[in-house]
Amino acid sequence: MSETLTSSQIREALLSLEGWKVQESKLLKVYKLKDFKAALAFINEVGVIAEQLNHHPDIHNSWNQVTLGLCTHDAGGQITEKDLTLARAIQSISLP
Repeated sequence: MSETLTSSQIREALLSLEGWKVQESKLLKVYKLKDFKAALAFINEVGVIAEQLNHHPDIHNSWNQVTLGLCTHDAGGQITEKDLTLARAIQSISLP
């Protein structure tokens, strides 16, 4: 089971995670891309990273807007280091 991070640990981590916030015990970020095709390409890149890390985000797509939600299910749906690692990896994706 993964260890839940404290509020202060999460706040500290958010300083280096541009655009991410905490909402309902999840790390959340909304990406606005050029169009639907760019959004799908981005989602596919997120999927590759998620598979490599064996940690999968909640993904919602509405035309050119992709919303990602990260939490760790084996930690009761709370935020853990796994979520921060995934957020950092997603942040490294070059957007079109």
